Amino acid sequence: MKEGPDIARLGTLIGDPARANMLTALMGGQALTASELAQAAGVSLPTASSHLSKLEDGGLLSQRKQGRHRYFALADTATGAMLESLMGFAASRGHLRHKPGPKDPALRKARICYDHLAGDFGVRMLDSFLCEGVIAAEGEKLTLTKAGHARVSALGIDVESLHSPRRPLCKSCLDWSERRSHLAGSLGRALLGHFIDNGWARRVADSRIIDFTPEGERRFMAVFPVD
Repeated sequence: MKEGPDIARLGTLIGDPARANMLTALMGGQALTASELAQAAGVSLPTASSHLSKLEDGGLLSQRKQGRHRYFALADTATGAMLESLMGFAASRGHLRHKPGPKDPALRKARICYDHLAGDFGVRMLDSFLCEGVIAAEGEKLTLTKAGHARVSALGIDVESLHSPRRPLCKSCLDWSERRSHLAGSLGRALLGHFIDNGWARRVADSRIIDFTPEGERRFMAVFPVD
């Protein structure tokens, strides 16, 4: 066996259709029970438990117990970013599992990507920040500028509280539908929370869709203009 990272094992874990469906369901950022994930994967509960055990052993999932239930979530933000990148790569090669349906335009417009905004709105937000100089880009590395610190603070976000040694403030995440980057990191998470907390948007139940109200969309477009 050759030395180095074992991408074959990772590919095997993600490549199983049932496990892929489970991971996709968890991209909404919410923890789900084994029963809920079994339904998402279209398998029995015992089969789902076997799949979940393999995903957890592979470092892709974490679990916590609450009462009689066990809840599963993606292991970390790196796992979510890896899955979003794979989705983008698959879409760019025409590997789509279904024809576009009624929900497809809404998903492409605005959706949650683990814990931050993705889709057309997510890409627009990052484009606007880059054009205004709020964020500076050096390759794939994103940095909040001094002017950007003031700009984001003016939105009502406590930037200082977002700094963490375990997670970057700004991170580029490849968007699977737009095939361009949107904003991840602790700032991306805080901005999505800001939109929801202030009534600009809401999460659609049992979906990754982020639904902006007409007034919320008007405000979003005004705050994040693009040429």
